[in-house]
Amino acid sequence: MARDTTDFRPIEGMDELVDYLAAGNKPRDKWRIGTEHEKFPFYVDGNAPVPYGGDRGIRAILEGMQQKLGWDPIIDAGRIIGLVEPTGQGAISLEPGGQFELSGAPLETIHQTCREGNAHLAQVREIAEPMGIRFLGLGGSPKWTLADTPRMPKSRYDIMTAYMPKVGTKGLDMMYRTCTIQVNLDFESEADMRRKMQVSLKLQPLSTALFANSPFTDGKPNGMQSWRGDIWRDTDNQRSGLLEFCFSPEFGFADYAEWALDVPMYFVIRDGRYHDMTHMTFRQFMAGDARNDITDGMPTMGDWANHLSTLFPDVRLKRFLEMRGADGGPWRRICALPAFWVGLLYDAATLDAVEEFTRDWSYQDVRAMRDAVPEQGISAAFRNTTLRDVGRDVLALSRQGLVNRGRKNHDGFDEAGFLNTLDEVVARGTTSAEEMLNAYNTRWGGSIEPAFLEYAY
Repeated sequence: MARDTTDFRPIEGMDELVDYLAAGNKPRDKWRIGTEHEKFPFYVDGNAPVPYGGDRGIRAILEGMQQKLGWDPIIDAGRIIGLVEPTGQGAISLEPGGQFELSGAPLETIHQTCREGNAHLAQVREIAEPMGIRFLGLGGSPKWTLADTPRMPKSRYDIMTAYMPKVGTKGLDMMYRTCTIQVNLDFESEADMRRKMQVSLKLQPLSTALFANSPFTDGKPNGMQSWRGDIWRDTDNQRSGLLEFCFSPEFGFADYAEWALDVPMYFVIRDGRYHDMTHMTFRQFMAGDARNDITDGMPTMGDWANHLSTLFPDVRLKRFLEMRGADGGPWRRICALPAFWVGLLYDAATLDAVEEFTRDWSYQDVRAMRDAVPEQGISAAFRNTTLRDVGRDVLALSRQGLVNRGRKNHDGFDEAGFLNTLDEVVARGTTSAEEMLNAYNTRWGGSIEPAFLEYAY
């Protein structure tokens, strides 16, 4: 999230919290695709991490991008920490360890998404390469220790950094040493949201397996195909993971709001300053327990929007649904991730088919799959088959959904071609992580340094 929300309308009651989510309902002709992708900046000389400051630091990249694009700066305590397109059509933000993120504009087709991603990568390379900086497309930082990793001067991250070790063992690794590709998708009603939430929660472990791309940590293999996926198993289980209540046939906006109310907060913003609120839940905030923490003591709609942005379930509900399971990866993956989910969720016939395909998958089934995937990838067992076989069937459904959409580019090609990189994973039976591990053990000669060449943008 590039910019935290400031909306000072007071919250009068629970109905407003639910209505905030329901306001995301959109007619089908207004559905859009918002793609986010993160990457690690590094100095080509020595494959070292890039700090915030200095003439060749991340601040300088942001300032160069601001001059090139004309976007508005996002300022935190006097420091530039991101950029936003003046009409809200896209933003650039920093993750805690300097991961450089594009939050794309809401677009109509995967063709547009891919053009947007390619344009962004070309623009940021134009600014960064004269500084000797490139970007790494992996799901986990392969070389730098947590101590080596720079920290960005962003107020919300200071609060999170102090809080994470209190609620899990891997939260700081999540913050500072992982990257993802995500897509944000719309719904037309509460019932449509429910179907999409349930289908995508069931298939999120498959997404993690297909995009598994983080097999190295601290310069050596870490025993995982998706180290990032493993990290999410013990980051902060009060606010992350697989939400069992979402599997209910009656699940709706109010259920999500009730869950969110009982998750500890991170912060509120008053007078441009971030106040640490990790000692209370939003429900306690609503009850007036913050009178000793902030002057007015009472929550606003902006506080609610910001709180929702600090929840990390496998699929996150705001005024859209965020698919959060995939590792970051090479540029082809930036287009493949939204294509995968749009094909499954944006065509009515395909959504019917995939809902039927997953209908009898229980929470326990999906939980077991989610636990197996970080280490085993698409070889993980699922019932009497493997995720490789499940992936073959699901990719066929996604491809049909993209064909049914019929969104063609100027050359007459539909969006289905963007799935080719995932078809390759299933066809060869190995993930990107396994391919890297094979390279590490053979032609890379036991070194992870070649990853900075082969997986660089």
